[in-house]
Amino acid sequence: MISLTAYRHDVVAGARAMVPGIVATAPFGLVIGVTAAQSHLPTFAGWLTGPTIFAGSAQLTAIQMLNTGAAPAAVIATVLIINVRLMLYSAGMMPHWRGTPLWWRVLAGYLLVDPSYAVGIQRYEQPGDRRAAHVHYFGAAVALWLSWLAAIAAGATLGAGLPPALHLDFLVPLYLIGQVVPRLTQAAPRRAALTSAAVAALALTVPMHLGLAVGIVAGLAAGIVQVNRTEAGATAATKTLATKTLATKTPANRPLAKEIAK
Repeated sequence: MISLTAYRHDVVAGARAMVPGIVATAPFGLVIGVTAAQSHLPTFAGWLTGPTIFAGSAQLTAIQMLNTGAAPAAVIATVLIINVRLMLYSAGMMPHWRGTPLWWRVLAGYLLVDPSYAVGIQRYEQPGDRRAAHVHYFGAAVALWLSWLAAIAAGATLGAGLPPALHLDFLVPLYLIGQVVPRLTQAAPRRAALTSAAVAALALTVPMHLGLAVGIVAGLAAGIVQVNRTEAGATAATKTLATKTLATKTPANRPLAKEIAK
């Protein structure tokens, strides 16, 4: 049984560990709230993407697609594609959550996003009471969830009180550019971003507004291919270095070097 009252210290420790994540995600929550208020959707409906989807990029995409009249099926498909990474996070948490009650796995899975995974997995990898680690994760994830909803509400309130002539919708691409550009120094993110942008632009005429989803899938595929190539190149370089090292030391090592090179 997971008792929160018995591990109050771990709840507080988890919330404190999440402070950097809250600071980093709060501006995005404000942007989403402003976008919801400036769209043609009811402001409350835009805010509801917080507790119902609870994933920043997916929420923003859903609001924008619904605002342009996209079909609900297309919105759902795109949101699911964007959140594919959460399946990987769930797989990473599975060994730590095995044997816990069903209600805990459902709740913990709902709260699992990028910052909560980072804080949670760091605590789970430390030795100690597993129940204390569960409560630590819960404290961190709930703190993030509450601050996220508050940030969206603040952005929606701010956006609703400002005239549409300010064109605050520019904040969305500006924020996303700020998130993407620093990562373009790495080969895999760069190829994924460029491929996704190019394919999405070419797929603008795809029915049901699925062009964005097609671009996301293409970007993911390009990024995975680049990662595999990089890893293969690193492995080949390591084997080549090992072969040369063994071959140059003594003649007796040459048969072994040939075996490594195979």
